[in-house]
Amino acid sequence: MLALDLFVFNRPARQLSLPQALAWSGMWVALAVGFAALMYLHFGYDTALEFTTGYIVEFSLSVDNLFLFLVIFRYFQVPPEFQHKVLFWGIIGAIVMRGIFIVVGIRLITAFHWIIYLFGAFLVYSGIRLWREPRAVAPDKNPVLRLFRRWVPVTPNYEGANFFVRRNTIYATPLLVVLLMIETTDLVLATDSVPAILAITLNAFVVYTSNVFAILGLRSLFFVLAGLMQTFHYLHYGLSIVLILIGAKMLASDHYHIPTGATLIALAGVLLVSIVVSLLRPTAGAS
Repeated sequence: MLALDLFVFNRPARQLSLPQALAWSGMWVALAVGFAALMYLHFGYDTALEFTTGYIVEFSLSVDNLFLFLVIFRYFQVPPEFQHKVLFWGIIGAIVMRGIFIVVGIRLITAFHWIIYLFGAFLVYSGIRLWREPRAVAPDKNPVLRLFRRWVPVTPNYEGANFFVRRNTIYATPLLVVLLMIETTDLVLATDSVPAILAITLNAFVVYTSNVFAILGLRSLFFVLAGLMQTFHYLHYGLSIVLILIGAKMLASDHYHIPTGATLIALAGVLLVSIVVSLLRPTAGAS
């Protein structure tokens, strides 16, 4: 589906229109719902519920990521027709990185159970920090980006949709710099999202597939949300509460069992309230 999206339906590179973005977003959500149904048929209710809860958590955190990606695109003044390609390869990298994070995280928790308390405390801390100050992007302070620019020659302007061009030697283009910024930003954000899903289940298959389905729809969802960056100005408060609740669930896991269904209802309710309040108080974000 990724290959069809980039190389068939959206070739040559171009900006997705709102109807196209909505259609693709709906397709990815429908695929996730269908996969949840398959999980129910093959593994039962509990596993399907874990997948659904994990998917909603990862999807909501991924929406927060999209706002950061939009800031990056604006900072580097990426032409709209090239953004789709950067998002595609950024998502491929995210799938690989999340897989590594998940395997390492599950093995650490299995081998050293006390790690779960560190993950829980980190999520609570992240939630409090997000409540106090929304995430920001500072490309000039990114150490990976600064090192890359020091050692790799970069063309002054975009060269179409190319990541590299050949002059007297091979040059990187600013589009590759943007991709590198997207990847390093997602690497940092994964430190929140992976522990969050591990609080719901340690089933590696459920953890990875819920992550992948949440990530797959980001490209099309990005173009849906691009014009709504200021609309959901209370969303980061909802996401901060989500992180705090999941962190508390991890910290209390050895003493109190919180059913996955109750977790799903609580998280969905928090996110819904933050979205509704954002819509009811549109002027608050502009003040």
